[in-house]
Amino acid sequence: MDETDPSTSAPRDSTLTKEEKWRLIQESEDLQTSDGPGVDEIEEQDSPLAEEIFTTITMIVPFSFLLLMMEILIRYQYGKHPGLNVLAERMVSNVPILALLIFYTMRYKEHRRLQIGLFLVSIGIGCRMIYLLSRGSLYVNIRQVPPLGTLWIYAIVQLELGPAALNLATVATYVWWKDLRILQ
Repeated sequence: MDETDPSTSAPRDSTLTKEEKWRLIQESEDLQTSDGPGVDEIEEQDSPLAEEIFTTITMIVPFSFLLLMMEILIRYQYGKHPGLNVLAERMVSNVPILALLIFYTMRYKEHRRLQIGLFLVSIGIGCRMIYLLSRGSLYVNIRQVPPLGTLWIYAIVQLELGPAALNLATVATYVWWKDLRILQ
């Protein structure tokens, strides 16, 4: 290898003039002070999807246990003792749907359209659940009330305070209008 060949030899400090050195220093400072995130900043930022998944899991766990509790309570209310396989079957079929609902509603919780949709849906769910508890048959109640109760509570939790209070007042008005008995 020929050391005099300029294409193979690295530039030496003595070959750069003072102006070229100054220009290189300025360019390197411009790169360091750019508006884009540096390597350290990228590592410190959490992935938005990872944060959404974590938030969703923190909501899925308590609402899954709420659904399980509702399944157990409705069966004991009617004198049925649920077996583990019955409860597992109900949970396996309902929790994935609940998880998808929680994931997408948590993502768009602040949007006005979702708030209006949750408000309207929760009125229907609340009225239906209380109607079933008051006048529904045994097997319809066992089948429908636990998911409805879980969804109603979830919708109330996701609503802002004003619409949530109005929702509860609307359902209470429905109960009064239909002369339904909540506590028997």
